[in-house]
Amino acid sequence: MNPRGVFNYFLSLAFCFLVSQNPVKGGRLLSISKPHPDAAAAFARWLVSQNSWGVLNTISSDLGGAPFGNVVSFSDGIPSRGIPYFYLTTLDPTASNALIDQRSSLTISEFPVGTCGKADPENPTCSKITLTGKLKLIDGKTSEAEFAQTALFTKHPEMKGWPKDHNFQFFKLEIEDIFLINWFGGPKPLTVDQYLHTKMNGFSLLESF
Repeated sequence: MNPRGVFNYFLSLAFCFLVSQNPVKGGRLLSISKPHPDAAAAFARWLVSQNSWGVLNTISSDLGGAPFGNVVSFSDGIPSRGIPYFYLTTLDPTASNALIDQRSSLTISEFPVGTCGKADPENPTCSKITLTGKLKLIDGKTSEAEFAQTALFTKHPEMKGWPKDHNFQFFKLEIEDIFLINWFGGPKPLTVDQYLHTKMNGFSLLESF
């Protein structure tokens, strides 16, 4: 195992230990501090990593191509990769839609994290992000499927007991565009490359207040 693999292995063990010793609402382990709003990439990664659910939108084949939004649980990995992973069944429209048309978007709010104070969820100071791209089925025999399983089952332990005959499978959102509002003045300019390659340090982002 290379040095990075060893680091990620022990970081995962540390995360699991901290979660077991310090249970938090929604399966979240809060980082030490959230990044400054001007650090768009770091802020976006923080927002995704601290959330455990969002609204996943797909193109509905049953509704003539209308958008269909559904509340879903997700994890972006342990350690965080920034890529949302999902555990979905084709008995639900979200997965069945994606197998026909992969175009999807995931919207996440800061409000469930509990760091918006008294601000309304629509207030720009209560950040929100929409990740748009393609919702893709992951080959169950790959190392990425193993990563997705660890990420999801650690953050959402209940998933381990979900019915086997429902044919749950692992999906990921391959991000193509990012829409981030975390302060006044409109959306922050942010590329997918900037988002995915922001440096992380343990459970907190390097760029912070």
